[in-house]
Amino acid sequence: MKFSESLKKNSDFQKVYRNGRSFANRFLVMYVLENEKNCNRIGISVSKKVGNSVIRHHITRLIRESYRLQEEMFNSGLDIVVIARTTARNASYQEIYSALSHLGGLHKIFKRTEN
Repeated sequence: MKFSESLKKNSDFQKVYRNGRSFANRFLVMYVLENEKNCNRIGISVSKKVGNSVIRHHITRLIRESYRLQEEMFNSGLDIVVIARTTARNASYQEIYSALSHLGGLHKIFKRTEN
């Protein structure tokens, strides 16, 4: 079940950059801002500094898939922008997956598990 939409407009990205909180690790930078919706919107940015179009698209797919598999664990009503750092060029899928979950933990945007 799909809970998220994509951030597509530059103005939406700029709003998250200006007003959101950011945390970073070795591979990724994540900005998070609450929105007024019931679903999350995710935007992924991979600069030309990271590599050519094939590498950039590959990293984008890794980030999107990592988010998709963890999507149910994230709180709703968030705009999330994930930026790949140049070190992400050589990162494996597992490293990207753990980097994304690490940043989600730093932002405290994971749902609490009821025991």
